[in-house]
Amino acid sequence: MRGAGRRPWLAAITTAVGLSACSGDAAAPADLAGRYHYPAALPARCPSGDRHAAADAGRETVLFGRLSYRVRAPANYEARFAHPLLVVYSAAGASAGQTERYTRLTSAATSRGFIVAYVDHRPMSLNNVVDLGGVSRSVAERWCIDRQRVYLAGHSDGGTVATALALLASTRSAVSGIAVSAAGFRKRDLQQMQCRSPIPVMVMHGTQDTLFPGWGREAAQWWVHCNGCAAPAADPDPSGCVAYSNCAGAAPVLYCEGPQSHLEWPGLEARVVEFLLGQQAGRAHPGA
Repeated sequence: MRGAGRRPWLAAITTAVGLSACSGDAAAPADLAGRYHYPAALPARCPSGDRHAAADAGRETVLFGRLSYRVRAPANYEARFAHPLLVVYSAAGASAGQTERYTRLTSAATSRGFIVAYVDHRPMSLNNVVDLGGVSRSVAERWCIDRQRVYLAGHSDGGTVATALALLASTRSAVSGIAVSAAGFRKRDLQQMQCRSPIPVMVMHGTQDTLFPGWGREAAQWWVHCNGCAAPAADPDPSGCVAYSNCAGAAPVLYCEGPQSHLEWPGLEARVVEFLLGQQAGRAHPGA
């Protein structure tokens, strides 16, 4: 793998997360898309051109080069409205369908106006990570997306991919914020990366994660430094989340630590959606 020696976050990180309980591709009832209450006045057309809904009521599976991803839109999708996009990357060996059920983000996100793209896992390499970064462009060619509001999420390898895309010079300008769980970035990996212009970052990690012990806390502190955040104003809330605000570029960092192991999703779907939605007002598009 070219450049692996300089990018330890790509070396030996891929780990089977064991999503056997999520096997198959049909969405469970809990993952049904929600209905979004659209603003009364909609523009005449999508800012990026007309984008029509898929035939299957806001659900579509797309082959994109060597990748495959699943799109979920509000059940009452309106093609004239520029939706925020949430791209969710998969843990090792997981399909888009498995990841949809594992993260349970569909209902929470689509009911708040997001279009969600779940992406099949690809083996960790720099080339594959960069290819995965092209999913947001592909989605925007088929659906009405606000390019100023493109967010990335994922668990384990998926969180690693989301973090890498937010930091790599070739991809970071298209990322408006991230929400990652059990990601494979530790302090010494991040210290080899350059701080970028501040973006909102939510980091979730478990105290029982023996694969990446303490890595989430280390990553959050690195982002706090890069975003120039002040010390938290309060202790962790009942969900185990500590908010760092008063950051440069109004780009906060939220660190949530729970009792889960590496194999467990933290179950903060509504918190992820609310955190990302809270960053939309008055923010310029992220730069390099």
